[in-house]
Amino acid sequence: MFTQIQLPYAYDALEPYIDATTMETHHGKHHATYTTNFNAAVEKAGLSDKTVEEILGNLDSVEDAAARTALRNNGGGFYNHNLYFEILSPSPAKAPEGALAAKIDETFGSLDALKELLTQNAVGQFGSGWAWLSVAKDGSLVVGKTGNQDNPLMEGLTPILGIDVWEHAYYLKHKNLRGAYVKDFFEVLDWKKVSELYDKAIG
Repeated sequence: MFTQIQLPYAYDALEPYIDATTMETHHGKHHATYTTNFNAAVEKAGLSDKTVEEILGNLDSVEDAAARTALRNNGGGFYNHNLYFEILSPSPAKAPEGALAAKIDETFGSLDALKELLTQNAVGQFGSGWAWLSVAKDGSLVVGKTGNQDNPLMEGLTPILGIDVWEHAYYLKHKNLRGAYVKDFFEVLDWKKVSELYDKAIG
């Protein structure tokens, strides 16, 4: 049984950057639904002994097309939102540390350059989807974007930062101003948590 992340902060704790109503709807309704539907799809497909990473990383092994689609959409929604809510904080570290900080400077030149690249991917994603910072098997960093609830696990990468650009993530507060939402996202992004996820990924 897969369970959605329990927030270590209140729904209104990220204000004024992300409002309480959005958080309550996003976590309490959208994410809860993805979790429920993913568990049903996993049970139906007989994959209860697998981790979500194993399932999403091996979707091609699921022969039934309908089952594969249900796992892809709901499993992605479950995993992506767990990561998204995990890396947000009302008292975030404003910069990465340790190995991740060094890798960002080596790969992108600076944290600001990385944030600009992530912003371009988030704002430039046509329709619903995500922008990502991921880790390749060799420890290198990769910035990209995916549509719908797809994620880098499906490409053999390990995501450590995800920006949700589905309209449900920002429309109640930011309306159609996706760029303003992404800017506010960085105000509550906890780089300490992202650094921990990078350390775990290169383990």
